[in-house]
Amino acid sequence: MATSTTACPECEGRVRTEGDEAVCADCGLVVREDRIDRGPEWRSFADDDRDPRRTGAPLTRSRHDRGLSTEIGHTRVKGRKRRQWARMRRQHTRARISSKRDRNRVYGFTEIRRLVSAAGLPESIRDRACALFESAQDADLLRGRSLEGFAAATVYVACRVAGVSRTRGELVADAKADADELRAAFDAMNRELGLPVGPIDPAEYLPRFASELDLGIEVERDAREYLSVAVDRGLTNGRNPCGVAAACLYAAARDRGADCTQAAAADVADVTPVTLRSSYVELRGED
Repeated sequence: MATSTTACPECEGRVRTEGDEAVCADCGLVVREDRIDRGPEWRSFADDDRDPRRTGAPLTRSRHDRGLSTEIGHTRVKGRKRRQWARMRRQHTRARISSKRDRNRVYGFTEIRRLVSAAGLPESIRDRACALFESAQDADLLRGRSLEGFAAATVYVACRVAGVSRTRGELVADAKADADELRAAFDAMNRELGLPVGPIDPAEYLPRFASELDLGIEVERDAREYLSVAVDRGLTNGRNPCGVAAACLYAAARDRGADCTQAAAADVADVTPVTLRSSYVELRGED
């Protein structure tokens, strides 16, 4: 119990704080009342106070309901009780996913999470891809098109926006959609949603390609110089950025005497050796 320095507005008496009320000690007037619990916003169900958590999982864009819905878990029961729990779980799932729109979104988000995990991409790419899938669904772009294609296309767009070097071929290799479905979904979103993607910078692929080819930092640095020369001369216009990056690495490796063949560089970049050699010849021919 504490005494406040504020005087009572009625009798100028002492005001004492008792719990959540401030009361005049002389006349008993309740000066102010504070019903807000200012204690910690948690409670513990453990035997001690070492675990203050009481909230569930954080909100996430990778769930169709932002992760707010509950789930009936599995427990070790037998006989009639087990069948009852199975019926409850089935009815709960039907209530949680009540429309075809929700089912499509659940399927699309599941495919995005699987694809992001298979490609080793961060959670930020997953959340951005899910948000883009939701925007495409709201714009009614999924009608008559492949859900798997849109899932792969949203991951590809999220990588492009975030500056993460992933080619279409790499994503198609892990996706359930083919290259044509991914391209159709990408074109539809780019046409209707105005995606904030520009031309791919071949420099984004240099570190990863150099690492996969087991080339040193000196080769990568020389490849960046080759790439700067290629950009200045306009050799990257209208060309596959992966092929240009691989050609610059191959040229730098040849200068350094590193072990790197055209076939290996083309395989890492997911292009044909003919494409790589064409960029390499033009790069060398201007010297």
